Amino acid sequence: MNLETLRAYLLKQPGAVEDFPFGPEPLVAKVAGKMFALVAFREPPLRVSLKCEPYHALFLRERYAAVRPGYHLNKQHWNTIDLNGGVPDDEVLLMIDESYRLVVKSLSRAALRQLQRPSETE
Repeated sequence: MNLETLRAYLLKQPGAVEDFPFGPEPLVAKVAGKMFALVAFREPPLRVSLKCEPYHALFLRERYAAVRPGYHLNKQHWNTIDLNGGVPDDEVLLMIDESYRLVVKSLSRAALRQLQRPSETE
């Protein structure tokens, strides 16, 4: 997976925006102001950190050598994935979906209404 494909998929999530709150790197994908992905792209390999259910995070770490506890993040709830081919792209996309879903699930009712409002008018 390359940066353009990753970035496009992250921003395809409803309400997702990209931000650079920590400087020129990492790229941070947010929904309703909350992070669901951090992308380190300046030095190879391309890496993405994603939120994950704790039991699933452990499973993924055991299954793939390219999945490690979240770098500079809560290691119980975040994984960092090297996108060097060690994890199939479709599995990475599922991990992104899970991270997004977990963050959306934690939003306040008001934030959820704001997030849902644009799709109601389409």
